[in-house]
Amino acid sequence: MDFHLNSLLNLPNARVFTCYKEAGFTFIQLDLINEGINCPNCQNYTDTIQKTSQRLIRDLSIIGTGVYLKVPRRKFYCGQCQKYPTEQLEWVKNRQRFTERYQEYIYERVKESSCEQVSRNEELSPAQVQQIFSKVAEKELKKKTGDFQKN
Repeated sequence: MDFHLNSLLNLPNARVFTCYKEAGFTFIQLDLINEGINCPNCQNYTDTIQKTSQRLIRDLSIIGTGVYLKVPRRKFYCGQCQKYPTEQLEWVKNRQRFTERYQEYIYERVKESSCEQVSRNEELSPAQVQQIFSKVAEKELKKKTGDFQKN
């Protein structure tokens, strides 16, 4: 796909395969460019993919249109420790449906308005917005208390 869209997204180890609009949202199908991973259990490198499924991850809007990333979720097989680790991506945590940067964006928006307003604008449920806000607020608090304890 277009180099410019890859640069705009700026997602490590990922590139745009295709992109389309549907139901008022932009969907961007990604390919992961790294061949394998270091097993989190034994640190052995493996490129044996056992299974791939798709995850739908909400990201920041582009030109006023909500964006969903279609991200391959790859499960590998490690011959060294005989386990099946799932690839971890630095820009979306395991079991999350939102990129890290989107969650930070939601947090900042709620600080300026309200969960209900952000919910309407982003087409998320109020519960989703509240959950995102609480999680990021907790992370921010840990950062600040950690910095305070260092001084």
